[in-house]
Amino acid sequence: MGSIGEDTSHVDVLIVGAGPAGLMMAAWLAKCGVKTRIVDKRGTKVFNGQADGLQCRTLEILDSFGFGDRAWKEANHMLEICLWNPDSSGVIQRSARIPDTIPGISRFQQVVLHQGRIERFFLDFMEANGDLHVERGVLPTKLELDESLVESPGAYPVTVHLRHLSEAEVTPKQTGTAVNGSAIQDGLFRSNLAADDTDELINSSALDARANTEEVVKAKYMLGADGAHSWVRQQLGFALEGESTDYIWGVLDIVPITDFPDIRMRCAIHSAESGSVMVIPRENKLVRLYIQLTTTAYNGGKRADRSKVNPDVIIQAAQKIMAPYKITYRRLDWWTAYQIGQRVGTQFSKHERIFLAGDAVHTHSPKAGQGMNVSMQDSYNLGWKIANVVKGLADRSILKTYESERRKIAQDLIAFDHRFSRLFSGRPARDIMDEEGISMDTFKEAFEKGNMFASGIAVDYCSSVIVAKDSKSNSVVSTQELAPEVKLGKRMPSVKFLSQADARPWHLQERLPSNGRWRIMVFAGDVTKPLQKEKIEKLGAAFGSKTSFLHRYTPAGARYDSVIEVITVHVAPRNQVDIFDFPEIFRPYDEIDGWDYEKIFVDDLSYHEGHGKLYETFGIDPEKGCLVVLRPDQYVSYVGPLEDYDAVDRLFSGFMIAQ
Repeated sequence: MGSIGEDTSHVDVLIVGAGPAGLMMAAWLAKCGVKTRIVDKRGTKVFNGQADGLQCRTLEILDSFGFGDRAWKEANHMLEICLWNPDSSGVIQRSARIPDTIPGISRFQQVVLHQGRIERFFLDFMEANGDLHVERGVLPTKLELDESLVESPGAYPVTVHLRHLSEAEVTPKQTGTAVNGSAIQDGLFRSNLAADDTDELINSSALDARANTEEVVKAKYMLGADGAHSWVRQQLGFALEGESTDYIWGVLDIVPITDFPDIRMRCAIHSAESGSVMVIPRENKLVRLYIQLTTTAYNGGKRADRSKVNPDVIIQAAQKIMAPYKITYRRLDWWTAYQIGQRVGTQFSKHERIFLAGDAVHTHSPKAGQGMNVSMQDSYNLGWKIANVVKGLADRSILKTYESERRKIAQDLIAFDHRFSRLFSGRPARDIMDEEGISMDTFKEAFEKGNMFASGIAVDYCSSVIVAKDSKSNSVVSTQELAPEVKLGKRMPSVKFLSQADARPWHLQERLPSNGRWRIMVFAGDVTKPLQKEKIEKLGAAFGSKTSFLHRYTPAGARYDSVIEVITVHVAPRNQVDIFDFPEIFRPYDEIDGWDYEKIFVDDLSYHEGHGKLYETFGIDPEKGCLVVLRPDQYVSYVGPLEDYDAVDRLFSGFMIAQ
């Protein structure tokens, strides 16, 4: 590596930050074959602690990449939440049990697993799908955007100077906490109680001859996924707007020694006067405790004095809140502290060339289990869009939907967390006349309502060029009533259906892997009925035409389903039809591989796994059927009649580029 100016390389996408948001982006780009680099200022050591909750939608996404099963097997599964509140004499008691995940909303439930393991799954995937590796100990020091080039499709308007650091510099400083003679990792270097250390790293690296090497990278696109202190955000001149509270919370990952009976349940504990605790049972007998520190140093609106926060102070607070139950530990795995606040970025992108994701554009308290999930879903929303644009398949206009879609989610998250964290941190009401206290019925109601939002299933994207909700932003308007439970702007729900060719049952979502493809779901209805059969024949002729959009947007020599895949689901009895009753475009032929048997499915009874009742569940009339267009991230783009081929053509022509 030479000095500044000697080395200039070109890359399609540069990702700064290799946390969950950056790794999700890298996974998409690796899968889609986009030339990518991902750098992180930290070293190779994966620290304990950090985020741990995986919500339903996140697990669906991980499964769509092919490694959801790894997380599912290793994680601790949380099935129930116990609410503990003070009785009339001020002693805590269990007041309610509620399901941790709303039954039936997903084929997964919320689980918890150490962030380092989740990152490992991504790293393995990136290596297997594009030989993409994180470059660690690499710090960006200068960022330039040539605004005259931002609308030129093949240009490299982003210029970044990267500095390579020494191993000593890239290891976060620990506070020296010791338990039973062993040094314990802490997360204070990532806490909002700590100042950013980027400038310190830049200055110190200049003193180390081994580390003081720089290179210049020119990129078409860039993602800043570099955390709440985001250097990329600062370089763009963007800010986080919001507020902080005087609520300080400590976090301990311990193997507890306790007589508290629900220590292996997720618990929300409100004491009468001493604050609150949330209990999160984890893998390997670990338990995470979020503990309100009501007496630590809050200094008139300024950042709290972290020197006054340590594991002893935190466990003492927990003991006071959980009394008369006893809690202590001999094994402490990790600890941190933070000040509750909610902030959202002023902007999510600069000219749709440099983007921000995750904590770089929204920060909040961690108790709702949202940080890692929403961060990954930011870049899950963005990754396929950039891949489609870089590969020349789609127009740059789709990139504008990143901010319009994810900013609303961030604002919803902040509003949810604002209410939830204050309910959690507030003193319980002593009686109905206690107006300053928090009603425990109100808290329970907020918890139950919050579960739907927290699951990620409630994400609902607004109308745009890629979500045909209304005519203001799209030349096509959907007919939602044809599939009332397949909601426009929301992720495609999933039930079991069968392969027509071999009777194997699948969950619908299992047939929608994250590989960058758009999908047209043809809900063909009962194809033994002459009218439905005629509709399918006409649709097959339109799809199969040499002038159809299926051919128009597929590059020469590429697989027939590499850009837009057609999946058919009918509801006729499986034993009365076979795949050759459908037009060839629904079961494409390849000279080497023969017919494609994995495109036609049936809503019918399986031998071993029951009946998914897909048409009934989705509200689709077997006498009508419908067309549903799904984006590469499985969100619903369009719902319309089987006969309206032209509407789907107009939808795609609004943003796709003819090949």
